Amino acid sequence: MAKILVVDDEKLIVKGIRFSLEQDGMEVDCAYDGEEAIELAKQNEYDVVLLDIMLPKFDGFEVCQTIREFSEMPIIMLTAKGGDMDKILGLEYGADDYITKPFNILEVKARIKAIMRRNSRRLKNGRQENRMLTAGDLKLDREGRRVFIGEKEINLTAKEFDLLELFVCNPNKVYSREALLSLVWGNKATESGDVRTVDVHVRRLREKIEPSPSDPRYVHTKWGVGYYFQWNNH
Repeated sequence: MAKILVVDDEKLIVKGIRFSLEQDGMEVDCAYDGEEAIELAKQNEYDVVLLDIMLPKFDGFEVCQTIREFSEMPIIMLTAKGGDMDKILGLEYGADDYITKPFNILEVKARIKAIMRRNSRRLKNGRQENRMLTAGDLKLDREGRRVFIGEKEINLTAKEFDLLELFVCNPNKVYSREALLSLVWGNKATESGDVRTVDVHVRRLREKIEPSPSDPRYVHTKWGVGYYFQWNNH
């Protein structure tokens, strides 16, 4: 069953889209502001996100950009703005498609099904390669949530694995401690703002995977900015 997230602050529009998609046998979650949308996208893996641009708290562009930091789930922007610049901006922020209001629900459903077909082919082709990630001696099995250095399995806690998986999937991308706190621990941790949690977990992760934690091969520090993943053979 396809799982769709509909994000719009106009409740009648959401109700109409939800009813129509459920008639087609889809499972639908709804969000009425940008903050709620980001929370739901972190908690669930959706087949498609239908995302309005004009939203309270965070607008659609900000929501799209935030989701792209942790997921490649397909996003279709819904907006009353038909200008080319908005369309370009939506695609720049990582949207997969764009529909202008007022829209025909049949067109929305056709676009959803087209994106799901495309994504299904892409996932099928990439599933085997993406399941096991390697960097030097390090092997990370995403499906089995196991990590190996050479032939030796390394026992990581759930959060240490989540942290390492995020790093390995995004090599050379520098994450601030605040960003890691939000992406790995969620918004509630961000509100308490204790970035030392991140430092502690990175230290423990290094102690487990690095031959020499003080001279890391995998998880590096960019001083004053944050942490990033890069395989150094030294």
